[in-house]
Amino acid sequence: MTATAVTITRDELTANAARLAVMTAPTPTVLVEETDGCEIWAKLEHLHPSGSTKDRVAARIVEDGIRRGRITASTTVVEASSGSMSISLAMACALVGIRFVAVMPANVTPERTVMIRGLGGDVVLTDPDVGMGGALAEVDRLASDDPSVFLPRQFENHLNTDAHSSHTGAEMLAQVPTRIDAFVAGVGTGGTLTGIARALRTVNESVLVGQAVPIDDSGAPSAAVPGVVDGYSRLLAAQPPDRRITVHTDEAYSAARQLIARGFAVGPSSGLNLAAARHLAREIGSGVVTTIFPDRMERYFSSALFTDLGGR
Repeated sequence: MTATAVTITRDELTANAARLAVMTAPTPTVLVEETDGCEIWAKLEHLHPSGSTKDRVAARIVEDGIRRGRITASTTVVEASSGSMSISLAMACALVGIRFVAVMPANVTPERTVMIRGLGGDVVLTDPDVGMGGALAEVDRLASDDPSVFLPRQFENHLNTDAHSSHTGAEMLAQVPTRIDAFVAGVGTGGTLTGIARALRTVNESVLVGQAVPIDDSGAPSAAVPGVVDGYSRLLAAQPPDRRITVHTDEAYSAARQLIARGFAVGPSSGLNLAAARHLAREIGSGVVTTIFPDRMERYFSSALFTDLGGR
């Protein structure tokens, strides 16, 4: 494993940790649609500095690691991610002045690797045929070879959930003017869904929590929506959803394109979440459904989301 050389003192590292606050600033929650007496509100997490909701988690984990002495001036942070968490960690590590290495399946969009490398991080690409499991295995191998490695382990780190409970969910409660009846989002690590659900249930114990699941033509879970992966979260069991809401990937991509045309510069997972929110709104009939728009469209320019727009 190689990484760009970084020279920094312990005092500089501690002082630089204050810079992470830029990654945890509040984002707005806005009314997106009204359908038959039901309102759909979305938290615009794509407006974070690096372009995704993972900024909150990356900043929390890096700050905690520095405070506890688990991240030092000589630490290399290594994480398995399909992209957004790696971009956020690359930014967090650049802000404090330490090394970062992202481990990702080789079929991620090239925009993601460019962003990570532009922020000073290194990228290790793994066999796409074994998906996130292959990336996780490679992270363990790299860590076993280098005692200076710090592993955020986003799929199981409780700080992931805590960041979304104390910030994302709390902000949503403060920004939506009426009672929230339901919340729905796709699951990658599970931190966003579990954290926001925890916060919402402090106010309304009966809030309906849905997990948005992309499916293919056969009805099986699909990997076509980046950042939404099935079966890897170790956080979901702490706050399990009330139900799974399936959305065909074509519907998710269509909803994402609709949002972009309306001025929301988002990616496919936002389309998935909006489509699932529409399903949930039809189910409950009236009230308020909330969701989040997790990341920004720039990291998908070479993906299927924009394929049919190239000649326009």
